[in-house]
Amino acid sequence: ARNEIKNEKSVLDDLLDIISSSVGSLTNPPKLAKAFESLKKTKVSPLTIERYLDFFIDAFIVSKAMRYNVKGKKYIGSPQKYYFEDIGLRNARLNFRQTEETHLMENIIYNELLYRGFSVDVGIVEYNYKDGDGKSKRKNLEIDFVAGNGRERYYIQSALNDSEEEKRIQETRPLEAKKDFYKKIVVVKDNIVPWHDEKGILYIGIENFLLEGFRD
Repeated sequence: ARNEIKNEKSVLDDLLDIISSSVGSLTNPPKLAKAFESLKKTKVSPLTIERYLDFFIDAFIVSKAMRYNVKGKKYIGSPQKYYFEDIGLRNARLNFRQTEETHLMENIIYNELLYRGFSVDVGIVEYNYKDGDGKSKRKNLEIDFVAGNGRERYYIQSALNDSEEEKRIQETRPLEAKKDFYKKIVVVKDNIVPWHDEKGILYIGIENFLLEGFRD
């Protein structure tokens, strides 16, 4: 009512459903407009979608996490990620379907960092490597969260578990690619005793992360 939405209420509802289903996924208004066209057989302009997303943010339904080039120290305009301010509202919106632990845990970590007064971005770091032919390659890796508060900065990965070596290497590669003195953390689902690997990366269970914190 405050934003005088009348004839397009169904579009607003559908957009909230799409955001609920894809929480934590990279997206932007043009991509969402294509989703409307393919899934809903409806044409909605990216500008309208952007305006509605801003309404959700103003109503404290979702938050927007921008992508940040850690090395270049600059923001990347698009795409972004959207997280729910309250996971319960997201689950209720979907009638408690799509309860993927990976995405929900990521959302919970994001919210906790905001509650603790951090500014939170999605980190992008360049990774240089050689392919099978020995040729130098470069690609961008994603750090789930770059949390900053004044001089404090933390690089944080959300990983459901670290029991598989291949999965652990995949999760820590973006952290290892960023070679600086800031603390690097991997949060896992299991209730583990916090420990550091040989490269100084802290592994901590989600329960300890939420209840006891992660600062030195």
